[in-house]
Amino acid sequence: MNTPPSSASSARVASLHLHPVEPGEPLQSVDQIELVAGKGISGDPRYFGKISRKTGKQSRRQVSLIEREQIAEHAAVLGLETIPPGAVRANIETTGINLIQHVGQELHVGSAVLFLYEARMPCEKMDAICAGLRALMENSRQGVMAEVIRSGTIRKDDPISFPAS
Repeated sequence: MNTPPSSASSARVASLHLHPVEPGEPLQSVDQIELVAGKGISGDPRYFGKISRKTGKQSRRQVSLIEREQIAEHAAVLGLETIPPGAVRANIETTGINLIQHVGQELHVGSAVLFLYEARMPCEKMDAICAGLRALMENSRQGVMAEVIRSGTIRKDDPISFPAS
């Protein structure tokens, strides 16, 4: 991926999206989201407060993130001018950071803290955007999943940074 190296000064929130109540419907673009520690995005029916079927505990699947640079790269390979914000069904789209490089780390976004714990897995809905998109998104090229460590608000254009060591 051609994402520039991570830098506290250049990494930003590009767009924010909430999942619809009806599965498969388009995501709703919003200017800000409220995150609740251990639960996810308030008002997002896809992940908020879900219990894991495997563990019976709170699910780690609370927030999804992807880089706009990665989306643009997929669009170019597929011969598309663009893939619109929200189309790849991630809650937070970013610029200026390679997210997969930071799996296993905490990330400050707005006033919230997220823990990036694994790469996202593409679903069949990606091929509904354009045939072949799902295959392009495999092998850690569809962003990451995160859990909310500290509650807070995230707004479009908020900076993304790392905790001081």
